[in-house]
Amino acid sequence: MTRFALPLAASLLLAGTAAAHHGWGSYDASKPVTVTGPILTSKYENPHATITVRGTDKVWTVTLAPTFRMTNRGALAQIIAAGKTVTAYGYPSTVEKNEMRAERITVDGKTYEMR
Repeated sequence: MTRFALPLAASLLLAGTAAAHHGWGSYDASKPVTVTGPILTSKYENPHATITVRGTDKVWTVTLAPTFRMTNRGALAQIIAAGKTVTAYGYPSTVEKNEMRAERITVDGKTYEMR
């Protein structure tokens, strides 16, 4: 029985990780949104960087690209630092209220593609 314990534990761990990473199907590409405002919080970590942005009428959680892609495109952690003003263009979540997946962001006059 113990020879099955390690493979079972590994399978459960991988299943939990896969379930935690959402698919892009949970965003509505037919309703693009643009949010401009100050970055309130910033997390430059995998699987995706995220920022919260105070928009005109609400605070949005914005899911960005994986950090390796952002780094390759010049969008380092300091680009999305709290306090900077950002314009994020993307698609709203169909699951989470006030959450969006960014296709691109503009900070300090420079646009960074996320996808």
